[in-house]
Amino acid sequence: MTICKQIFEALNDLSIPEKAAFLPKFFKTGKGEYGEGDLFLGVTVPDQRSVAKEFYSKISLKELSELLSSPYHEHRLTALLMLISKFEKTKDLSGQNEIIEFYLNHLQYVNNWDLVDTSCYKILGRYAFENQKEILLRDLADSDQMWYKRVAVVGTMYYIKKGHFELTKEFVSRNLDHPHDLMHKANGWLLREMGKKNEAELISYLNGHYKIMPRTCLRYAIERLNEEMRQDYLKGRI
Repeated sequence: MTICKQIFEALNDLSIPEKAAFLPKFFKTGKGEYGEGDLFLGVTVPDQRSVAKEFYSKISLKELSELLSSPYHEHRLTALLMLISKFEKTKDLSGQNEIIEFYLNHLQYVNNWDLVDTSCYKILGRYAFENQKEILLRDLADSDQMWYKRVAVVGTMYYIKKGHFELTKEFVSRNLDHPHDLMHKANGWLLREMGKKNEAELISYLNGHYKIMPRTCLRYAIERLNEEMRQDYLKGRI
């Protein structure tokens, strides 16, 4: 039995029919995003993590591509969890480069925002920060594809965690006039996270840009500020 079939069987044994029936409805009501045609087994994330922990050291990148191309949501998430574990255990730069190349070449299968958030922050963001590869994130941010832009946004979260905000402010500024509201939400979310780490940095950026920021972006960005400050920024737009 191939290792992929072992993983399929392990996940099938953990599936919950009620959860499998619930998940598509949950995502379709606007509480998440999923690709057209996605299927669900109904396996909880803790159970997926347990399977990933058991198999990540045994599976090759080539075999991981089979999981990532699966129509089942849980197969793809488990594959990304295993990829994260492989990346975290890989200490040499050549091994990390191989994983990054694999990750970027398989983004077409990562068509779900929670999959992007789970994998990109821990793989791409960390890699770019620790190896001074910001050009990777910039190239993705400049792409015409929304998913690539999203990946660049999530990747900068590692910079925020480390207290570096210039890349965040640069990416937001580049996309203030982006035509898609999802990008405005992503930019606002990124600024909000920056503000959680350093409110003074957020306020400084808002004071220079809030009048030209799309309203959706602004609302997300000021979400964690006190009510008086939120109202001041919103009223300044009227």
